[in-house]
Amino acid sequence: MLETERGVGSLAGDRGRGPGDSEAPLLVVGIGGTVRPSSSTERAVQAALAAARRAGARTLLIGAADLQLPLYSPSEARRTPEARALIDAVMRADGLIIGTPAYHGGVSGLVKNALDYIEDLREDSRPYLHGRAVGCVVTARGQQAALALSGLRSVVHALRGWPTPLGVTLNTETTTLAHDGTSTDPRVTAQLSALGEQVVDFVRVRTATR
Repeated sequence: MLETERGVGSLAGDRGRGPGDSEAPLLVVGIGGTVRPSSSTERAVQAALAAARRAGARTLLIGAADLQLPLYSPSEARRTPEARALIDAVMRADGLIIGTPAYHGGVSGLVKNALDYIEDLREDSRPYLHGRAVGCVVTARGQQAALALSGLRSVVHALRGWPTPLGVTLNTETTTLAHDGTSTDPRVTAQLSALGEQVVDFVRVRTATR
C-alpha cells in the first residue's frame, strides 16, 4: 500500500505523469477540510484517498492547514508558497478528490477559495481540471449536503473536470468517521471506497485510450 503524503510541499521535484506516460504511478490529490484539523470532511477525503491507494495510486492530501490561503485575486500576481504548492499539486494530479462541508447549503468559502486558485492554470497544457476525474464529497449536519454536492459538481464542471458518477454525502448528525476513515455507517464506508476507486479507474481508462 502506498502511503498518503500530507502537505503541499511533498511533491517538490516530482514531475508527475506526462501525456502517454502509462508507466508512472498515477497521482490522486485530495483537497478538503475545514479550519479545524482532522474534521469529518478531511477524514472523508482521507478515506477516499485510502481506496485510491489500495487501487495502486500515489496520493497527496491538501488538508486544513494547507487551505488557509489569502483570498484569491486574479489581479494579484504574487502567490504565497502555500498557494504556489497547491497550484503545482493540482497541475501534476491525474485525478482529484474534493471534500467540503456544506455551509448554508453551499460549498464552504475555504474550499471554494482554494478552487479559485485553479484559475492560475488557465494557460497550462492541461488547463484547469481538463481531462481529470474528480470525486466529490460533502459533509453536513442534517440533509443539506445533497444541495451542496450539486453545487460542488457544478464548480468541477466549470473547471472542465469530470465528476465521477458517484458523489458522497455524509450526515454528521447520524454518522461519524474514525481517524482511520471507517464510518459508523457501513454504507458510507463503502461509498467512499467506491469513490476513490472510480477516480483511479477513470485515469487508467483514459490513459489506455490516449
